[in-house]
This record gives sequence, structure tokens and C-alpha cells, in this order.
Amino acid sequence: MPTRMPVLLPVLPVLLGLLAAGCGASPPQLAHPADQPGDQAADQVATTLNGAGEFTTAGASAIVYDRKLVPRGAQASLTAESSGGQTITSLVVEGFLPRRAYGAHLHTAPCGKAGADAGPHYQHRPGQASADNEIWLDFKTDSEGSGRATARHPWGFDPASPPRSLVVHAKTTKTSGSEAGDAGERVACLTIS
Repeated sequence: MPTRMPVLLPVLPVLLGLLAAGCGASPPQLAHPADQPGDQAADQVATTLNGAGEFTTAGASAIVYDRKLVPRGAQASLTAESSGGQTITSLVVEGFLPRRAYGAHLHTAPCGKAGADAGPHYQHRPGQASADNEIWLDFKTDSEGSGRATARHPWGFDPASPPRSLVVHAKTTKTSGSEAGDAGERVACLTIS
């Protein structure tokens, strides 16, 4: 019986050559400079971000700022996968107040001692606060204080500066008007990497 060669084997040397050619020492480029349409090559850069932990007052990666809204034992896990010009971000929380809605967004800087340390919302393109341009993960907890949220976007992360944290807010996100993107006080923060 003849042996069949997988279809990809003949093109493997060509693919390896293309990969090697693209691995020069040039600095990373912005995925979408503010004045240009999306750069399809940068949109293809695969990026996976993760963060998980129990929110504590002395935490380095999961910090609580308001213990009334984020009780002891509250925790979160976030995964964001960006590839092929698509981004899927998933959040799971446990131990929050039961039957309560919270706002949640990805932010530009890691968590710090104060909520403001996480910086502004991560935006695909600078300027507009919207669920299409930012990653909003508002959630409502069940009777046990658990909740989930998923966001899908038709764009990839800027490989030079991906989001660095998830901030949980006291209120759900306002979706329109001059206050679009506002979700009240920052009550907890999870650093992602």
C-alpha cells in the first residue's frame, strides 16, 4: 500500500522561509494607527492574555478597592484570545454579591494600590467609548454570586500595547450619550499578562 504524504509537507519549507523573513529585529508596529485603516498583517498576530486570582487588599495581581461590593473570597478568571483579526474575551467570577450587576472593562495599565492606577479603558482606536471599540464585560451574578461574560470583536490587539488589566466597576456600563463607557467607581482590579 503506498504511503500518502500530507499535503502540508511540500509547502513546509516555503512557510518556514516566510516565517524566518518576518522575524527581523524591527520594532513592533501598531495594529491600527489612528489615521489608517486596520493593518491586516498586525491583525494576524496571535496574542493570549490571562489573569486569575482572589481579590485581596494586599494583592499584587487581584486587588479589591471596595470590600462591601467585592466580599472576601471573591475571585475572577479572564482569558482574551486575539488572532486572525478576531478577539474573544471571557470572564468568570465567583464569590461576588448575589443577584447584582457590575460593570467590567479591560484597561491599559496593570492594577495598583488605587483604582486609577489601571489607567483608561483599552481602546481599539483612540477616542470613542463604545462596546465596539472597547472590551466591556458587564456581568450579573446568580444567587451564589457567580457570573460570566464574553465579548467578541472583529479586530486584534495592538501587539505593542495590549490591555493590562480588568477593572470591575460598581455599576453597569452606560452605553450612550456623553457618559458612554462610565460604570461608576472601580471596586476591584485583576492584572492580566
